[in-house]
Amino acid sequence: MSQPCILVAEDEWIIGADLCETVEEAGYQVEGPHCDISSAMLAFQKHKPDVAILDVQLDDGVVYALAQKLADEQVPIIFHSGRFSCEEMHEVFPNALTLLKPCPPADVIAAVKQVLHSD
Repeated sequence: MSQPCILVAEDEWIIGADLCETVEEAGYQVEGPHCDISSAMLAFQKHKPDVAILDVQLDDGVVYALAQKLADEQVPIIFHSGRFSCEEMHEVFPNALTLLKPCPPADVIAAVKQVLHSD
């Protein structure tokens, strides 16, 4: 049985690398980190992930269009943001989780497990 694949979109290199390492060490496959919407969208079009961890603001803009496409395909979304509050994100994407930066690795993995097992 293959491990779930987690798409990571984060424009801050150190944070993106840390997220990917955290997810990999927990036993998941990782796609990313992608620093812009276009590369994350291309990765999504090539292979539908099981979960997406998205920084709200990437190098080329706000990720709402990407998040909507993921949501339309029933991909659970975890927003990882230092600029937008949980309340702001809940208004736009009520079914998504939001983690505020800085976020401990254990909280990231707990959120991934939560959305994977919420079916």
